[in-house]
Amino acid sequence: MSTVILADNLTRRFGDFTAVDHVSFEAQTGEVLGYLGPNGSGKTTTIRMLLGLIRPTEGRAEVMGFDVQHDTERLRRQCGYMSQKFALYDELTVWENLTFYAGVYGVNERARLNETLKWVGLVGQEKTRTTALSSGWRQRLALAIAFIHRPRLLFLDEPTSGVDPTARRMFWDLIYALAEEGVTVLVTTHYMDEAEYCGRVGIMRAGKLLAMDTPSNLKAKALPGRAWDVFAEPLLKSLAVLEATPGVTRAGLSGDHLRAITLPGVDVNALHAALGAAGVTVAAVDAVEPSLEDVFLALAG
Repeated sequence: MSTVILADNLTRRFGDFTAVDHVSFEAQTGEVLGYLGPNGSGKTTTIRMLLGLIRPTEGRAEVMGFDVQHDTERLRRQCGYMSQKFALYDELTVWENLTFYAGVYGVNERARLNETLKWVGLVGQEKTRTTALSSGWRQRLALAIAFIHRPRLLFLDEPTSGVDPTARRMFWDLIYALAEEGVTVLVTTHYMDEAEYCGRVGIMRAGKLLAMDTPSNLKAKALPGRAWDVFAEPLLKSLAVLEATPGVTRAGLSGDHLRAITLPGVDVNALHAALGAAGVTVAAVDAVEPSLEDVFLALAG
């Protein structure tokens, strides 16, 4: 494996606002690297610097061996970029959109276009106007366009935003297929569950890269102790009790039950005792594997 992305103290300021704050990381060949964080955390600005679309205020980066400040044209020919609001032409058909963007990349072989349509599952939709496509189909077309010139590195900026869970799952199957062929994929998302699909995940907040590791390592290292699912009634009173219990670092609603994060040494008996002393009816307290949402909240404070 070789290093495809090398970011070293990458920083971008807009006046007094720091959008990306001294971010450093690497990505390797064939890796699916997730960039997780809420809107406004600096994910898109990081990608735009790595593509040479905006200059870093501080720091440096190399992408595919090219310096992002001095080799921007050669760099972009080696990369594919699917932005949050990819510019599809609604009045053009699927085939016309793909043909237009292929021409921008200098790709004119009809066989390549047909192969790409087959890969994203759009065969049979060639004559459909883009405005008539569902969100999931539009995302597939946008991915086809980003990959039409066969780049070895893909930047996908929140590619599944606004699509249904089934379409999201199918989109990730396409991403895995690319990675198996040695394509490196950096994908941003604000879906906590979606980040589980990535080989490694970087967690962003307020321009800072708080951590980057495999999902399992993040869960093992980021939390101070254990995670618990607490089934108790009444729910809001139980929440107040947990929030006031010594050793509970965070408690919150999680569907029809509560999720609590505790310090080491706090066990199931301690939680039962605290809830029982407050007159709460406890159905179950189960130790569970933490989620990436638990990790994010722990790191973000």
